[in-house]
Amino acid sequence: MFKRLLVGATIVFLACSAATSLRAQEVKLGKFNNYSAFFAAMPLPPQELTQAEKDRAVQYLEKTKQGVLDATKGLSEAQWNFKAGPDRWSIAQCVEHLAAAEDYIRGMDAEKVMMAPAVPGRDTKKIDDGVMAMVPDRSQKAQAPEPLVPTNRFGSPDGSLKHFVESRAKTEDFVKTTPGLRDHAVDSPLGTKLDGYEFVLLIAAHSERHTKQILEVKADPNYPKN
Repeated sequence: MFKRLLVGATIVFLACSAATSLRAQEVKLGKFNNYSAFFAAMPLPPQELTQAEKDRAVQYLEKTKQGVLDATKGLSEAQWNFKAGPDRWSIAQCVEHLAAAEDYIRGMDAEKVMMAPAVPGRDTKKIDDGVMAMVPDRSQKAQAPEPLVPTNRFGSPDGSLKHFVESRAKTEDFVKTTPGLRDHAVDSPLGTKLDGYEFVLLIAAHSERHTKQILEVKADPNYPKN
């Protein structure tokens, strides 16, 4: 299910091999019965994102970044650190988690997804839309993976927010400049493969989900007035 997508550590990347280039393998025509088989084995050029796809991702990244900034603007120390319960996160913890997850997911995208084989025949529009619609849905809760549990790794809420903004800029650059984001996909716990572009949408959708969590904290009747 798409609603389980957010559990960063459960984004299980199965062992996958990089697409093999002709140069690396030194493919010889003699290995094939005919020229058709020879050329069929040649790696395809990257399937570039359309400008509309790039714009959609960047706009979503910008929109969800602004959502975090707006939701955390002008908070006092008491408001940053208020927790609605002992097992609930504060706003400070939410933002730290977002900053850490941005690095984590983008790193997995670059280092794992983009090294995976091509997966033809995927309904990318349906999957794209599903990520953007389902991931922010907080009707089902999810446990954060250990590497992304808040530990005050950035020193302060302002430090977390600064890192989040800097990391978001890197994500936007990644989607603007990385070729072949549609050419590689990996298995995921929701039973379908996600490509490099869809993991960028996931990053933005993850921000939207936790912005909703921040707003839930602020709506608590015991939330500090100042």
